Amino acid sequence: MITGNIFHHRKNSWPPEDYVSRNTLQLFDFDSAAPPKHAWRRRLNSHANILKEFSVTFMEAIKMVRLGIRLWSYVREEASHGRKAPIDPFTRESCKPSASQGVPLGGMGSGSISRGFRGEFRQWQIVPGTCNTSPVMANQFSIFISRDGGKKKYASVLAPGQHEGLGNASDEGISSWGWNLNGQHSTYHALFPRAWTIYDGEPDPDLKVSCRQISPFIPHNYRDSSLPTAVFVYTLVNTGKERAKVSLLFSWANSIGGISHLSGDHVNEPFIGEDGVSGVLLHHKTANGNPPVTFAVAASETQNVNVTVLPCFGLTDGSFITAKKMWGKMMEDGQFDRENFNCGPSMPSSPGETLCAAVSASAWVEPSGKCTIAFSLAWSSPKIKFLKGSSYHRRYTKFYGTSERAAQELVHDALTNYKCWEEEIEKWQSPILEDKKLPEWYKFTLFNELYFLVAGGTVWIDSSLPSSDVKNDQDPPVKVERKDVEVTEVGVSFRHSTVFEHTSTSCSNGSAGVGIKQNGDSTIPRKKRTSKQFSNHLKSQDQLDGDEDVGRFLYLEGVEYIMWCTYDVHFYASFALLELFPKIELNIQRDFAKAVLSEDGRKVKFLAEGNYGIRKARGAVPHDLGTHDPWNELNAYNIHDTSKWKDLNPKFVLQVYRDFAATGDMAFGIDVWPAVRTAMEYMEQFDRDDDGLIENDGFPDQTYDAWTVHGVSAYCGCLWLAALQSAAAMAQQVGDKFFAETCKSKFFSAKIAFEKKLWNGSYFNYDSGSSSNSKSIQADQLAGQWYTLSSGLAPLFDEFKTRSALQKIYDFNVMKVEGGRMGAVNGMHPNGKVDESCMQSREIWTGVTYAVAANMLLAGMEEEAFTTAEGIFIAGWSEEGFGYWFQTPEGWTIDGHFRSLIYMRPLAIWSMQWALSIPKAILEAPKINMMDRILISPATFSLSLPETGVRKIANKAGCFGNSALQCAC
Repeated sequence: MITGNIFHHRKNSWPPEDYVSRNTLQLFDFDSAAPPKHAWRRRLNSHANILKEFSVTFMEAIKMVRLGIRLWSYVREEASHGRKAPIDPFTRESCKPSASQGVPLGGMGSGSISRGFRGEFRQWQIVPGTCNTSPVMANQFSIFISRDGGKKKYASVLAPGQHEGLGNASDEGISSWGWNLNGQHSTYHALFPRAWTIYDGEPDPDLKVSCRQISPFIPHNYRDSSLPTAVFVYTLVNTGKERAKVSLLFSWANSIGGISHLSGDHVNEPFIGEDGVSGVLLHHKTANGNPPVTFAVAASETQNVNVTVLPCFGLTDGSFITAKKMWGKMMEDGQFDRENFNCGPSMPSSPGETLCAAVSASAWVEPSGKCTIAFSLAWSSPKIKFLKGSSYHRRYTKFYGTSERAAQELVHDALTNYKCWEEEIEKWQSPILEDKKLPEWYKFTLFNELYFLVAGGTVWIDSSLPSSDVKNDQDPPVKVERKDVEVTEVGVSFRHSTVFEHTSTSCSNGSAGVGIKQNGDSTIPRKKRTSKQFSNHLKSQDQLDGDEDVGRFLYLEGVEYIMWCTYDVHFYASFALLELFPKIELNIQRDFAKAVLSEDGRKVKFLAEGNYGIRKARGAVPHDLGTHDPWNELNAYNIHDTSKWKDLNPKFVLQVYRDFAATGDMAFGIDVWPAVRTAMEYMEQFDRDDDGLIENDGFPDQTYDAWTVHGVSAYCGCLWLAALQSAAAMAQQVGDKFFAETCKSKFFSAKIAFEKKLWNGSYFNYDSGSSSNSKSIQADQLAGQWYTLSSGLAPLFDEFKTRSALQKIYDFNVMKVEGGRMGAVNGMHPNGKVDESCMQSREIWTGVTYAVAANMLLAGMEEEAFTTAEGIFIAGWSEEGFGYWFQTPEGWTIDGHFRSLIYMRPLAIWSMQWALSIPKAILEAPKINMMDRILISPATFSLSLPETGVRKIANKAGCFGNSALQCAC
């Protein structure tokens, strides 16, 4: 817990008054129009500098030359089949990355569109695994103001006119529009999932404009959080002496980014809907056989607001109505003709032609008067199709059906429900934002890092079954055996330690018939709830939802590393899902549990060494759920043979136990226990000297996949110790008491060996080898302890060793790099020089830094923790930093060069919040004493004893609950 107000000596405040005049803020002090007290802020005229990508050193290039050649060959081979390789460092986007990102649009898993802080719509991810980074500049909000009988007129696109490629103002395209906004008096305020843009007298000095962007990202709401829609609420305040006619224009191109607008056969269609919601549908025929998409742009007509549309206009001279003519019409009339609603569907566009639409909403604003105008955007792409696999229906189709025309219903519901969404968002965020003990940068960065759950290529499907009307003519899925399972266990209820028995029999598409009644207080008065209490209340609400099928969920390792649910990285990021959408988190673990018990014998070439192996070994946790056929073709990663990695299996055990302890879901625990035990048994082969401790094999066999490890390593060894402890605790709770005793015995001998081989008096050495970096200080050396404490288990090491190691990391890895203003460098020599033995040892990894900070919080080192994490904010998010906001990379070098933008691991900032408010279920969970009576001799111990493994617990043919576990025994 935070103790005292230890941050008051720092200036870490960005009050809205520094960006917007107090008078304007007071004018907007109603209906959520004013920007929040805590937010990430920028002026619209801020320069969006080009970001600097990392480069390897000469020596690193020499070491990786063979890998580079093999990878180049593999990238070309995949391209010849029309596929993108999951890792492709050779292809570069035409649009160079810049410091221009902002809060993305929409909920999770239905495709995403990002919006830059200056207003441009960019970073298009409608097709899974595909990201078109360039902005579509025809997509804009514009304003037209007329005063004094038309004698005073203002017209401008509501984005600064600093963009390349606009062309000559005499053209018929968008360059003819009024790009008049300077941006000096306009500001952007981001607090995901909302953002505010305040135009403080631009372009009309006497009109104050607030635009509030709202997306339905609502924790524990598994319906609305899946919707592909967003709302833009404009609040207008007239400070002039005369009434003003104000027209807002929302223009949109029939495009999914890139050059998709030129492919042809696109159709636009106006509509008038219920409750005054009117607009245009833009039917997009997607290229390359991908499922079609329909956009809806709409506004809400009220007694004071008049909505008109222009269903079609083009960007070239040959268009019937050009962008220039459209702009002229708005300049003259401030609206379009009502007859346009009767046009019906347009003729399909020709190849090379850009088809656009516009929606206008106009209103009179009296002197000192206020007016609200609301727009909505939705995109409906009900099917997703993977290049080598089946098609699926997205999650939102469960509520809106499988027609692309659902976009019209989506904009309607968004415009009628957004106020309820905002109420729920504020309930969720307020306890943290109002906590005066937390530093301000942390409060808004905590929420803003969640952008990745929308913009990280997320896919959320309705069920595990493929879309029935799409034939899968690709390779058949891997065949594995199934077994029925009947489990009879003895467990302990978390509230009063009452012994109970239960029997569960389940099938692949049903949930286990186990119900756990928890006695807990879920009626805490709202006004008195603390951050911790609110978190627990939301968890109880999740449990009250019962056995709701929330579908299956995927998210990318990063937009440059196109692999779904990369597990060694999910280890860090999963705290966010567990805290906010625990049912999704449990389903991801079920997917991996199923994978542990399966095998795929197809041959794969591993590019690091050029050797061959099988795609997936039974008992090994896969690196990822695939790329082009997720869930069916696992392990898209092919640099190393990850069946020999030493971190994946322990990470699976640690995550499963944490999730099991946090949710108290015994049915989940029973479902996945056979996979947990199998994963532990698999690791037995890596204990070469029978000391209970696994050894690394002289190659980068863990998440740091360019950083070689020899012998026992601090990172993997610590994870293994923690996995033994977690497996023992879980085994005890699900009734596998023999395995609990064997894990405890193993832990006892392994801990002695670990400390003997690696502890040097102040920290744990990188590894037990004799290389030049074996004594390096690794920032992530206590990752296992981080998880055990996060799961309510006892610490692995005594307080002296823990605090000493963390203090060493803080003094060296953090403070010796730009005075702690960049985060924690992965490796540091004990002489204070950065470990440059490889590319990754010299990098600062954002997610690892957040994890180290969480570890410090758990050790009671609050000031060191927030100073460590603040380095990521300073370097990545602050105005003086490198410009990585809303695209936080995997890491950067000490000179600020990034690697892999929009990356999963920085979600680990939520592990800090987890450490600050450990869930009640974990605090009250049964504890296990690893040092109590041991029934098995360590000398004769083996994790995989005959007839005492998974087969004895799962002794009948079948499957495991919702996870549909398939056994390849």
